[in-house]
Amino acid sequence: MRQTIKLASVISVALWMAACSPQEDKAAHGGAGPQSMEVGVIKVEAKPQVIQVELPGRSKAFLEAEVRPQVNGIITKRSFVEGGNVKQGESLYQIDSSTYKAALVSANADLARANASLASAKAKAARYQQLVKTNAISKQDFDEAEAAYKEALASVTVAEAAINTAKINLEYTEVLAPISGRIGKSSVTAGALVTANQSQTLATIQQLDPINVDIAQSSAQLLRLKAKLKQGKLLAADNADVQLVLEDGTVYGHTGKLQFAEVSVDQNTGSVILRAEFPNPDGILLPGMYVRAMLNAGTDPQAILVPQKAITRNAKGEAVAMVVNTQGQVEAKIVTTAEVINHQWRVTSGLAVGDQVIVEGLQKIRPGAPVTPKVISATQAQ
Repeated sequence: MRQTIKLASVISVALWMAACSPQEDKAAHGGAGPQSMEVGVIKVEAKPQVIQVELPGRSKAFLEAEVRPQVNGIITKRSFVEGGNVKQGESLYQIDSSTYKAALVSANADLARANASLASAKAKAARYQQLVKTNAISKQDFDEAEAAYKEALASVTVAEAAINTAKINLEYTEVLAPISGRIGKSSVTAGALVTANQSQTLATIQQLDPINVDIAQSSAQLLRLKAKLKQGKLLAADNADVQLVLEDGTVYGHTGKLQFAEVSVDQNTGSVILRAEFPNPDGILLPGMYVRAMLNAGTDPQAILVPQKAITRNAKGEAVAMVVNTQGQVEAKIVTTAEVINHQWRVTSGLAVGDQVIVEGLQKIRPGAPVTPKVISATQAQ
């Protein structure tokens, strides 16, 4: 009896398992197909975009003058404050002028003597001119008197030139500012001996408003830009505005103008120097300061921009963008990027207008996976 009950129980369990198995298998296999994941995408558009290039540069004084003495002597006074502003024609140094005043007095005396000799020679020449007509004197005596008169005239001219030289040297004893600007430290003090046109400068004056910025652009980059302009990939820029980024990363508050480009390439650096002029009313830019300049290189009439986070790198270091293809699957495309503009890569090849680039959900997808694209705005994508 017990064996019959056990057999019946085993048969009941087997029948229950057989009944449940198809349903479980159906439930297990019914959801085994790939699940479609929702991802955020942007549609690729092409629109005109101003292209800027970032180049290194250094600021340089608009005007710079090295102050040197033009006469010999002892410095008796310094009339400026180091690091202050001076105006053109302002007195900077005073050199002992006593010897130059004496030289001027001596030159005036020489002129007076020359004028006296001239008067005597002139009167003698006039008398001899009358006497030679009556043969009272020889022609030779008259010629000698005439020559003495002309020599006296020349002596007066020499004496006048000596006076001018003495006056100039006396004026040079007061060293004046050749330009307006900010003056640096003085290399001499009162009591120092200076000589005319010495190699050591007394001080340096720099005009800092406006100020120049010398920008270095590689010749290779210049050739690439010219080639793109020639091919029509870029349109020439209609302005020469330049913006600066300072050493601390802040943007300089004034816009500069590109003035000119050197006509030769530096053999040591392989670069061409561009010069821009900037207003500097607050004196923020100082000579020798390193800056980064943003120049307009032209306009890309069909620029494609995608958010930076949409571009990744593969094992080869190539830029990759994940797109949703026509089958609704993820596809990896190798792209070529140029510069970053407002947190977006400018893509020069690899993407076409209308492509759906995935910008959200990248960490949850792989190539070939089915996805459901959801178009988001450019603001959300960034």
